[in-house]
Amino acid sequence: MNSLAKLKECGQSIWFDYIRRDILDNGMLKDMIESDGIRGVTSNPTIFDKAISGSDLYDQSIRSFLEGHPHATLEGLYEYLVLEDIRQATDILSPVYRESAGKDGFVSLEVSPRLAWDTERTIEEARRLWQAASRPNLMIKVPATKEGIPAIEKLLSEGINVNITLMFSLDHYEAVSRAYLNALEKAPDPSGIASVASFFVSRVDTAVDKALEKIGSPDALELCGKIAVANSKLTYKRFKEIFDGPEFARLKEKGARVQRPLWASTSTKNPDYPDVLYVDNLIGPDTVNTLPPATVEAFRDHGNPSVTVDQGVKDAEKNISRLKEVGVDLREITEKLQKEGVRKFIDSFDQLLETLRKKRRLILP
Repeated sequence: MNSLAKLKECGQSIWFDYIRRDILDNGMLKDMIESDGIRGVTSNPTIFDKAISGSDLYDQSIRSFLEGHPHATLEGLYEYLVLEDIRQATDILSPVYRESAGKDGFVSLEVSPRLAWDTERTIEEARRLWQAASRPNLMIKVPATKEGIPAIEKLLSEGINVNITLMFSLDHYEAVSRAYLNALEKAPDPSGIASVASFFVSRVDTAVDKALEKIGSPDALELCGKIAVANSKLTYKRFKEIFDGPEFARLKEKGARVQRPLWASTSTKNPDYPDVLYVDNLIGPDTVNTLPPATVEAFRDHGNPSVTVDQGVKDAEKNISRLKEVGVDLREITEKLQKEGVRKFIDSFDQLLETLRKKRRLILP
């Protein structure tokens, strides 16, 4: 058993942060499920943009769809292509979904990032995508913006699985976990609800390191590369407090599941840092880590599968306190990161539509 597959023994599920038609058609995803213990798949507009713009894998489907729907919108074409992949991936993962009794085996599909600040339209689109995909192991991705939180609560209360994304701070996590608990209280059957809370990691170090380097003092520089992991460890600590507490205990008796933290953005951006920094240090029970292809290969080769997420919590608390002392406002940075995250996904979505516009011109001149 390789290092990646051993993470299941530590209580952590690995979801593949990548989707492209060839890995569905050629059996690669199925092989990774069997040999690497991959337990799910995540997607976003950036991943689909690279998949469609960087290959001709989708050209035949584009041609077939446009021949039958010559007046379709670009958004309609995008949705057709994406749902084909999502349905195929959920079917490939359905044995994991069944074997885990609905804990794993999910594929995530994001609502349009353009709706991140619109509660009602997010709810409408999520419902529509849920019905269109028609798979029990689908998760709809909704960002943890102020407007996204009530949408998340509503969707979960209706039994729609939700992967809450673009969380960067403990404040974001508090709002998301509260929405989940509220949804469980309102749901007719809380045992049927599945959700993960996607907490972004490496982008925090990228932004915080920049601020620390600008300050330039020895105390500031000593914190470089330490804050993203510390931020995540304190979030896991809060997760344990909430889901080991009395409020959730009542819901657990009704069959409710914990809302697992999912570590997102775990590829290392700084080449000076270890390439599995954000995997090695955040391993533990009731967690998910979503890894892109390069990080999958790196951890498979030299990762250390042992429980670490609850280790060094006091040091994490000290590092967060020291950050404030040297003059860096983590809350300000994380709020900015969430807004930037939405904008980046909007840019990727717009770029993807432009790619489809060009392909449509070539296929139906």
